Amino acid sequence: MKFAVIRFPGSNCDRDMYNAAKKIDCEVEYVDYRKTSLEGFDGVLIPGGFSFGDYLRSGAMAKVAPIMDEIKRFADEGKLVLGVCNGFQVLTEARLLPGALIHNDHHQFICRNDSIRVNNHSQFTHLYDIGEDLTIPIAHGEGHYYCDDETYQTLVDNHQIMFTYNDNPNGSYKDIAGITNEQGNVLGMMPHPERALDQLLSTDDGLKLFQSMITPYEKGE
Repeated sequence: MKFAVIRFPGSNCDRDMYNAAKKIDCEVEYVDYRKTSLEGFDGVLIPGGFSFGDYLRSGAMAKVAPIMDEIKRFADEGKLVLGVCNGFQVLTEARLLPGALIHNDHHQFICRNDSIRVNNHSQFTHLYDIGEDLTIPIAHGEGHYYCDDETYQTLVDNHQIMFTYNDNPNGSYKDIAGITNEQGNVLGMMPHPERALDQLLSTDDGLKLFQSMITPYEKGE
């Protein structure tokens, strides 16, 4: 598999994403936000950071960047798209995922290791056990996932909630930490699996997410 790591002005986790792809022995290249083609790539990684300085709203300006039309086409074709932290915000702003990310309830930036639980299997999570608890870093000021009750019920019914917080750090609705689209090929999550790839960093619980992406998976497994 060959991954594209999208770089927006203000991205600051792009190297972490690049290294994650290298960790699982995949080809990977940085792709500038002004590009309009993802030809030759099999997966897209949208990193954390502060795209366009988080002006207007986090991800609001990135959603109209030239590369986004191509990412939408990519997702529509069923190819894998992973957005982490600011990447998750970009995906909701672009309506590739439902809901929105708003300010943490306490209006403070939080940066620490946190505990999340695997809720469902998907192309991103099938190497984990359902119900498995992971230690994954978080670092965000606008990580409160919000949706209405109808959207939440759809997420539940379609098994789209991949991760929930064990001790909700930001007020996210129903403890949601990460979701997929209905097709299951687009994942957005606030915790940073790309920062959890080696025990030297205190946890390698993020590694199986990237390994899952390149390992065959049949829906329903």
